[in-house]
Amino acid sequence: MSAAWPATEPTEVEIASGDARLAVDLRGGALRSLTVAGRELLDGYAAGTVPRGSRGRVLLPWPNRIREGRWSWGDRDLQLDLAGPDKPVAMHGLVGWQPWSVLERSGDAVTVGTVVEARSGYPFRLAAAVDHALAPGRLTVTMRVRNAGAEPAPLGAGFHPYLAVGAQQDGDVAGAELELPARTELVVDGGGLPTGERRPFDGAVGRVGDRVLDTPLTDLDRDPDGWARVRLRSPALGTLELAVDGAWPWLQVFTGDTLPPGERRRSIAVEPMTCPPDALADRADLVVLEPGADWSGTWTLGWES
Repeated sequence: MSAAWPATEPTEVEIASGDARLAVDLRGGALRSLTVAGRELLDGYAAGTVPRGSRGRVLLPWPNRIREGRWSWGDRDLQLDLAGPDKPVAMHGLVGWQPWSVLERSGDAVTVGTVVEARSGYPFRLAAAVDHALAPGRLTVTMRVRNAGAEPAPLGAGFHPYLAVGAQQDGDVAGAELELPARTELVVDGGGLPTGERRPFDGAVGRVGDRVLDTPLTDLDRDPDGWARVRLRSPALGTLELAVDGAWPWLQVFTGDTLPPGERRRSIAVEPMTCPPDALADRADLVVLEPGADWSGTWTLGWES
């Protein structure tokens, strides 16, 4: 009988460009760390640890929450696993803990991929790849999804990066300034689920101060190139700009108020999303891929040199 065991060491892949370094966790494909000249631009997590708050996570085949994990497609009533007894929702998709593999790699670029296998709560099969490319002053991230099954597959996608502000203690996000390219807020209840109401949103937030955000936003203001741009300014890091192409009509913005002490209000999550919370259930802005069809979406994070 063989005495072999699977590898148990934490695995990740790193790329570099100039003074920028990116670490991608192959447990979930998450963006674990992005440093430039030793400064952390993402509020990530230490290698091999269990990240809280879905830090850096890839969100597939849905972002955000599904009410009670229940949804239907065709003649099937489906049930997803719930986040916990105190959180009766299905959260942030299925790929956050499964292994990803390196598909291609060079010094300043890497592609990682995984397969979403069909299961009782999501009976569809998807192939997913995420391309990361570093260049002076910019990280470019592209998600590609292919329907690897035999029937049309509904899905949503997203990412969960936390943008750093150089915080030294809880609450330091208050000193940052924020500009959001959105005109409409989806009103949610205390569990983060849609109430059915939408209202105008003023994206000129300015100094964050005591403002609390855990907010789905849409009707994004786009520049002539079709991209929408979020700007976060802080004394420690200058300006970070997260931009999304037309594949991402939604952003979730979260100021970290419900995170545990030591992590609370130290950064701002800006989450590109293809659809709002509960989209599998209410079909709002769902992507539906025919067998063999592809979808892709790109976002970038830029910084001052």
